[in-house]
Amino acid sequence: MARPKIAILYDFDKTLCTKDMQEYDFIKNLGMTAEEFWGEAGRVAEENKMDRILAYMYVMVLESRKKGIKLTKEYLKSCALNIEFYKGVTTWFDRINEYGKEAGADIEHYILSSGNTEIIEGSAIAKNFKEIYGCKFVYDEFGEAVWPGIAINYTLKTQFIHRVSKNVLDITNDYDLNKHKSTRRIPFQNMIYVGDGQTDVPCMKFIKEKGGKTIALYPSSNEKESVLDLILDNRVNFACLADYSNGSSFDKCVKLIIDNIVNINNLKTKEERQILKLKRSMENIDEN
Repeated sequence: MARPKIAILYDFDKTLCTKDMQEYDFIKNLGMTAEEFWGEAGRVAEENKMDRILAYMYVMVLESRKKGIKLTKEYLKSCALNIEFYKGVTTWFDRINEYGKEAGADIEHYILSSGNTEIIEGSAIAKNFKEIYGCKFVYDEFGEAVWPGIAINYTLKTQFIHRVSKNVLDITNDYDLNKHKSTRRIPFQNMIYVGDGQTDVPCMKFIKEKGGKTIALYPSSNEKESVLDLILDNRVNFACLADYSNGSSFDKCVKLIIDNIVNINNLKTKEERQILKLKRSMENIDEN
């Protein structure tokens, strides 16, 4: 029986880690507070009528130059060393992969983030993802960032759901992305999207409407209201505490979804086999 492939798609900031990734080391190294950095990014966006993601990337380049910091890939990766992950995250991927294997499914993990790909790639969990989709810089001949290469805002994230589904992971390949496919490597109903707030709404809405499952995470038992609107607006299927440890509500929720996908796949396969068997029987009757 064919094993279904299941994609778990994650936001990064405040979904896997406790705050925006730039706030652990990058902003601190600039001698700025998080409020000062994001405030400046907001001011630049409003003053120039620009996308807020492009604005924060511009401020990263500008402020680094002011402080004499060489904004290289290696430097950005080093800014991931002190990222604080939610409880259980670092062991989550191996555990859920093994659970999927035992249940009869192959689990794949993907990042869909408006944060920096380079910082994510320097993190302790980067090796667990089949693909990391985030904002990236273009670098000059000296290896320093000079221009945004990829800027992913909240609505553009949905493009990558299609890339994962169709297995068109190369971001430069638009031809195959837009080409009609009657079958997909990972159907939308075999997807689980995990996010933390309003910036995840476009992805949550899309996957939920297509039959996949969406989970909103809140940081502590006292902060459930952070996902209240998502529940009231019917954007998510489930809301859980941001705890990835074995036996947590999130852990149990994902396992139940995996079991459900496997059961549906098995029933569908069984039904298809019965239909094929019936067709062959009818053909034999016609021949006789």
